[in-house]
Amino acid sequence: MTTPDLPTAARADLDAGLRALPLDPALAEPLARYLALLLRWNATYNLTAIRDPREMVTKHLLDSLAMAPFVASVPTLADLGTGPGLPGIPLAIAIPGLRVTLVESNGKKARFMREAIRHLGLSNAEVAESRIETLDRPGGLQTGTFMAITARALATLPQIVHLGGHLLAPGGVLLAMKGTRPDDEIAGLPAGWALRDIHPLTVPGLGAERHLVVVGHAQPTNG
Repeated sequence: MTTPDLPTAARADLDAGLRALPLDPALAEPLARYLALLLRWNATYNLTAIRDPREMVTKHLLDSLAMAPFVASVPTLADLGTGPGLPGIPLAIAIPGLRVTLVESNGKKARFMREAIRHLGLSNAEVAESRIETLDRPGGLQTGTFMAITARALATLPQIVHLGGHLLAPGGVLLAMKGTRPDDEIAGLPAGWALRDIHPLTVPGLGAERHLVVVGHAQPTNG
C-alpha cells in the first residue's frame, strides 16, 4: 500500500530504483515511510537542503542504497556526520543484520533520527548525539568498536580518517561515498592508511559519477 504522505511520482521512482539496484521491492514501504517523515520534519526544521520528494528519492534513498552490497556482510557500521540518517537509516532498513550507529552532533537531526527509528521500529539502529572525534557510547565503547565506518559528503578522506579512524576495529574499513574519483584525497591519506579498493556505483536516476572508496590500515611490510 502506498504511503499517503509520499507523492505518487516519488513512490514510483522509489519502486523503479529498487528494481534497478536490485533490492527487495518490499523495502519500498519502510523507505517511503522514512522519507515521508523526513519531508514533514524538513518543512519545519530544515534538516536537508533538498526538498523535492523525487529528488530526495534519488539523491538520498537510492544514493544511500547503492552501497548496500558492500555492507551486507558487515556486522557493525558507524555512519559519521549522518545528518538526518543518510546513508545509515536506509542501510539499516535494507540490511536487518547490520548494526548501525548514527553519529550526529546536531540536536534537531538527532531528535529526528530517534523519531524515525521509533516510527519504523528499527531495532538495529541507534543514535549517538556526539561530535565524531569525541564519540563515546554506553559502557565506554569507543576505540576499535566498528568493523566499518562510512561518511557521505562529510569531508575529505584524510579528514574522515583523522576524525573517525580510531573507531575502526582491527581489520575494519572506511567506506567513503564520493562523486568523481578522489585521487588527490587518496594521495593525501596519512601514514598508516592505504587505499583498498574503489567501486564505481550506479545510482538509478542520477547522472553524476559516484564512487565508493575503501580505505583501511596499511599492511605492514616485511624486511
